[in-house]
Amino acid sequence: MRRNDHDVTGSIRTTDPATVKAEVQRLYRALYDCGPSRTIERAFADIGKRYRGEHPEYYPCDTGYHDLQHVLEVTLAMARLMNGYERSRRNGTPRLPPELFMLGVLSALFHDFGYLRRRSDRRHDNGAEYTLVHVSRGAAYLRHYMRDLGTGRLADIAPKLLHFTGYEHPVERIRVADTLIRRVGQMLGSADIIAQMADRCYLEKCRDRLYPEFVLGGLARRELPGGFTLDVFRSGDDLVRKTPDFYRNAERRLELQLAHAYVYAESHFGGQNLYLEEMLKNVRHAQALAEAPTADILRRAPPATLVAVVQPLTEILAVD
Repeated sequence: MRRNDHDVTGSIRTTDPATVKAEVQRLYRALYDCGPSRTIERAFADIGKRYRGEHPEYYPCDTGYHDLQHVLEVTLAMARLMNGYERSRRNGTPRLPPELFMLGVLSALFHDFGYLRRRSDRRHDNGAEYTLVHVSRGAAYLRHYMRDLGTGRLADIAPKLLHFTGYEHPVERIRVADTLIRRVGQMLGSADIIAQMADRCYLEKCRDRLYPEFVLGGLARRELPGGFTLDVFRSGDDLVRKTPDFYRNAERRLELQLAHAYVYAESHFGGQNLYLEEMLKNVRHAQALAEAPTADILRRAPPATLVAVVQPLTEILAVD
């Protein structure tokens, strides 16, 4: 039985940075026949400290959906896609060098860093208020972080990769000259989608955690001309019922804008794409809810990863 805090294989605890790091380092060592990456080692330690609020400049993560588990799930999926890419290479396909594997891991670890609030922030009460600009915020931080690491030109490439996970810039307009680096970006965008939608508690998280973030981030309601408003999502339950529609849009994004990079999971898993299988289970579950909305069939309890924060998100929504 797959547990709520484990990955699609049921073997990796995705709430524990050390466990995910060990698997990522295992893949890295196997691919490049070398020792563990010191850069990856440090990045896992640093992201854990920042999400727990152990950095003097940042509050701990206070977004329940875009939490540390989500970051670790995406990072694990990203490492597996890169491993699958390298394992499936044919004549003429460029090799993924170690520095690009490292770049992909760091980009995944920091892809949602833009949700974290600075301690000097007096304008926002929750990181979800940064929803519409979180990718750009994270990209700016990652450039600074990687320059401190001494990663050279990669520090200027990494911020562009983060935009493959968001909607601030259309994917086709992200300017990346090197086709292999673009492929890494497509893998990152794919990992972000398949990891979250394959989470065992995805629907519960959408209902109880993502919907409140959408409210604070301005995505639950759309302003129309003439002073009118449109309720995009009326409630957490409404968000769950619309999951099949979201899946169809995500499927098009995976196939077109992200150039079906998700297929590398098949090479990693030996011919089976566990992420797609778990995604489809969640979509079918959501479809059942849409057809019988009174049925109470969302009973899984997602793991809690947040530490004590200044003001819980539910309290902020109550005030609003």
